Amino acid sequence: MAEQSVIDRVRKALGRTGPLSAAPTPPVILEPCTRLVHSDIGLPELFASRAAANKMHPETVGAGEVAGRVVAFFVAKGVKRIAMPVSAGLEKLGIAAALKKAGLEVKTWDQITLDELYDFDASVTDVSWAIAETGSLVIKSSAQHGRAISLVPVVHVAIVEAKNCIADLLDLMEILGKEGVGNNVSIITGPSKTADIEGVLVTGVHGPGEVQVFVLQ
Repeated sequence: MAEQSVIDRVRKALGRTGPLSAAPTPPVILEPCTRLVHSDIGLPELFASRAAANKMHPETVGAGEVAGRVVAFFVAKGVKRIAMPVSAGLEKLGIAAALKKAGLEVKTWDQITLDELYDFDASVTDVSWAIAETGSLVIKSSAQHGRAISLVPVVHVAIVEAKNCIADLLDLMEILGKEGVGNNVSIITGPSKTADIEGVLVTGVHGPGEVQVFVLQ
């Protein structure tokens, strides 16, 4: 009775004499009121800013120069063996060819086993999406792109295309809801870190100790 009394008072305050015959249509809520990141602004720039805060050292480069930048990065790090997925996008950028020309060893996922991957110094991958709000890389594994490629080598270089930048996790969940998650989806927000042992923060224990991101213009 008390509950009904409250409902009656609310109904009276709204100027109604009885219950509605159908539920009212909810008002349209504008995106800026519901999301921290708006999908109509510079997502690649925001992603780069957040990725930098996550210690992923993003650099903006042109498609024609990214292969040379990757080579220079690996040479400076003393990297010798690099693993890559089978990727038409990376092949188009000429990254593997440039690395081999520089005298570095490059193997794709179809040429190595999981056990052999542990002997590689670094990896270069493309990404499925890049989340602007959190500065995270999203990699959807497949038969051509094993999930271990971005998780096992000590150094991970990720190539991000501007078209793959999305606003936030809401967008990602919507996409995955339509496409499915497949075997695995990895969300990478910086180098591997743990503080399990005596509260001391250690980098690179459970994955790459360094993540370098090149954002294509």
